[in-house]
Amino acid sequence: MKFHYLRYFAVLAEELHFGRAADRLAITQPPLSSAIKALEEELAVQLFVRDSKQVRLTAAGAAFLGDVRVILERVARSKDTARAAASGRIGRLDVGVTGSLLYRELPAVVRAFAAAMSGHEVALREVASSEQVEQLLRGELHAGCFNAACAPPPLDWLALAPDPFVVCLPEHHALAGEPVLGVARLAHERFVMFAREVAPANFDNVSAIFSRAQVHPRTCHAARQWLTIIGMVANGLGVALVPASLRRAAGPGVRFAVLDDAAALSPAVLAWNPAQLTPALACFVDGARSVLAAGAH
Repeated sequence: MKFHYLRYFAVLAEELHFGRAADRLAITQPPLSSAIKALEEELAVQLFVRDSKQVRLTAAGAAFLGDVRVILERVARSKDTARAAASGRIGRLDVGVTGSLLYRELPAVVRAFAAAMSGHEVALREVASSEQVEQLLRGELHAGCFNAACAPPPLDWLALAPDPFVVCLPEHHALAGEPVLGVARLAHERFVMFAREVAPANFDNVSAIFSRAQVHPRTCHAARQWLTIIGMVANGLGVALVPASLRRAAGPGVRFAVLDDAAALSPAVLAWNPAQLTPALACFVDGARSVLAAGAH
């Protein structure tokens, strides 16, 4: 069934006059008559009664008109939807995130984007840092937020505000009451560490802290999530160095102390593939820049 036949039918049903309908459609009467005839033959029903005095809908034509109007309205809306999506006014952004970054700037960036692009939604997907890079390159994510000092080419990236590391201790640990601790005082402790294959940057950053303090940690457990590390510490399985923002997510059983190493920072980036930059993604990145600028003042 040809779509333009439906439009011809709807206009004729409104005008009930072939001449006026043809004028509205900017065609001559013969193609209009041919289209209606072809439509009736395809449906095997008569849609109009025509004589020398008038044109009127049959019962079948009146019933068919209701469905045709719904179809035409949906097609019109779909065109508007496609145009809006192309302009970035509606649609969805799939954004990768590591769990710890939910306690940093990302929620504020999502809120800023929602305020600027009310017809768009953001779908956050928890993905390991190493996997986010691959998914960005394959076009499976529009943007990614992960723990790293930079993103590899050809990705573009924006550095998030660095997050200082703190010491996480079981609440009954002998050092749990200390407000500030140096790594050297933890030299004989059992450590819970981040698994290097999941987020190399996290592992390397913590390792660098130990290296500067000339401490060789005894790693007893390796975890894939920062919150898992905190849970292990809460259950007395060791101590850990974690980003300070995670203090907001910690439950009972742990205490935190400021680390006396000013260079002990946990970097993170917002990254995207410039080959797949859309108006919506550009708005998301601009919102991130605004959030970061506001936080710096």
